[in-house]
Amino acid sequence: MKTGPTPTENTVPLRISGFSTLAEALDYAASGETGCNFYGDQGELHAVLPYADLREQARSLARRLLSLGLERGSRVAIVADTDPDFPRFFFACQYAGLVPVPLSASLLISGHKRYVTQLRALLANCQPSVAVAGPEFFPFLSEASEGLELDHIGTVEAFTCLPEVQQELEPLSSTEMAYIQYTSGSTLLPRGVMITQTAVLANLEGILAQGLKIRPGDRAVSWLPFYHDMGLVGFVLAPMVGQVSVDYLKTRSFAMRPRLWLSLMTQTKATISFSPTFGYEMCARRLRRDDVGKFDLSAWRAAGVGAETIRPDVLEEFAAAFAPSGFKPGAFLACYGMAEASLAISFASLGEGITVDHVERTPLSERGVAMPLNGRGCESETDVTNTSRFVNCGTALPGIQVEVRDEQGQVLPDRRAGVIFARGASIMSGYLGDRGKTRKVLSSDGWLDTGDIGYLVEGSIVIIGRKKDVIIIHGRNIWPQDLEHLAEELPEIRIGDACAFSIETPNRTELAVMVVQYRELNAVKRTECIHRLHGLIREQFAIDCFVELVPPRTLPRTSSGKLSRSKTREEFLSRNNVAQLFHSQNGSAGTRPIQPRPQAEPCGTLLH
Repeated sequence: MKTGPTPTENTVPLRISGFSTLAEALDYAASGETGCNFYGDQGELHAVLPYADLREQARSLARRLLSLGLERGSRVAIVADTDPDFPRFFFACQYAGLVPVPLSASLLISGHKRYVTQLRALLANCQPSVAVAGPEFFPFLSEASEGLELDHIGTVEAFTCLPEVQQELEPLSSTEMAYIQYTSGSTLLPRGVMITQTAVLANLEGILAQGLKIRPGDRAVSWLPFYHDMGLVGFVLAPMVGQVSVDYLKTRSFAMRPRLWLSLMTQTKATISFSPTFGYEMCARRLRRDDVGKFDLSAWRAAGVGAETIRPDVLEEFAAAFAPSGFKPGAFLACYGMAEASLAISFASLGEGITVDHVERTPLSERGVAMPLNGRGCESETDVTNTSRFVNCGTALPGIQVEVRDEQGQVLPDRRAGVIFARGASIMSGYLGDRGKTRKVLSSDGWLDTGDIGYLVEGSIVIIGRKKDVIIIHGRNIWPQDLEHLAEELPEIRIGDACAFSIETPNRTELAVMVVQYRELNAVKRTECIHRLHGLIREQFAIDCFVELVPPRTLPRTSSGKLSRSKTREEFLSRNNVAQLFHSQNGSAGTRPIQPRPQAEPCGTLLH
């Protein structure tokens, strides 16, 4: 595999602070010799874009965009495919005083109709003056924009053919918006996060200095989508600000051939790469015996984990599988964040690997107390049954304050579970065009309601789950991840194939539901699977749970590939009459298998 220029060629000393704008940071990075490399579906190098060339091309494109007579601060929607055109247009906006809006390039996850509907909702929300896409995505962008009032829409080539105006560029200032980031769950109800230059640069400084402790010779690899906050801030902006070379695989390429990720890490001797848990799981699951000797992961010093609930068992399996390839468990680096905080809120300690907090399940679910298992791990079958495992996501980055509050807004002490609130320079300005939603989550004094449930342990953040996903049965809090984990322990059910949530029954009580992707068609085996799940759930949680088996590729995902519990619940209710189901079972949840029903448009699982 041919690779691009290495970061060791950088002759400019690292400077990661003191930048007032992203344009200023790129001006500095352009004085070195690092940059971006883009790889194809077979792992072949097909484009090299040094930061010096990126700056020159972005400034040229900025003058072409200004030939359209756009007002300062006008929004430019960019379908964010993983190719050199996205950073060119993103930074052209920075130099031209325009605001870039990355749009999802998740066609294979969504399907044609759903993807066009999603694009249309995003366009209607951000109301751009300009919309651009590469040749693969332009037909969908064009269809989605029909009837909307856009001044200019075209392919990348159409905009690069515009004439350059001869005027001095006035980049976005430190107080102006740097970009609008749509949250990964945004579909028909978009949430466009407004991030200022000051906010993202403060976050980038914390990530590079505290989280990664960036140093000369570092190199990054990423397959994360550019329209996701971890892909954009973590692997487009952070490498540029840190003057680090970065190698890109398309998300699609990774999904088809996960080993390409590790091959690229091997060839480039990369030191930094991040993934949600499922990325590590895909690699470990598809590992062949003769693969281990092909990889050299010994240079990988920051194997970041975030963007979704961190599953320690998956990481343990990955570390064991790739130990012969030189992977060190201490490289795992847990982090916590969200688009509303630019990207990162906290990082675990670099070089120490994953720290798991074992807590007793009953006190946590009934009283919200994360009682440690007497300072020990799970040593017996009883321990495993009565224990929940959560990953410690480390301390907040400099300049960020974190509190855990109860339902009345009172700050809670250590090991008391509540809603996590954060405040600091990197927090968003608000949601685009939705002051009501902004006021709901962002207080006048700058505290952000993250919507996440968790607790603190001596200043470190431990995440339990999303507030909206908690299942409350008889006053007890049941975390959907715990139910899903039970299903995934069955040998025939893969990680990511189960989704748990709750619905309201006709007698106004909550009923736990789990939708499980199941490949077996034999009716006897399907019934037996459901009975086993019922037994496990009753044994460990003493609750009933309705289990629905559905075909593979049914569970819906967000634009970044994460499981969407809210959409799964919505689709479950659309294909089932709750009153009839409840009545037919005589009030006993899940006593019969639900036969899979064909979907009008099955949801893809590109990132499964």
